[in-house]
Amino acid sequence: MDNIRKQKIREYFHETLKQQSDGQSLADNESLFVSGRLDSFSMMMFVMFLEKDFEIDFAALDFDVNLIDSINEIELFIDSQVSV
Repeated sequence: MDNIRKQKIREYFHETLKQQSDGQSLADNESLFVSGRLDSFSMMMFVMFLEKDFEIDFAALDFDVNLIDSINEIELFIDSQVSV
């Protein structure tokens, strides 16, 4: 993933966490959803963001939250979908 796309993902989560009054830092390998830091509504909003901004069709995927549970995992996931 190029740095521009990864930065866009970081900014998305920074803003999402800020809206939930979570000002803690977020490392690229930290769990977002499985840890409970973000809820299922936040996950669905993020999936919609990925569909819109990265043109990923989740309807065709066997979805597992672990695919998008950290910025590093999201990077791998997007790279695997872009090359398909």
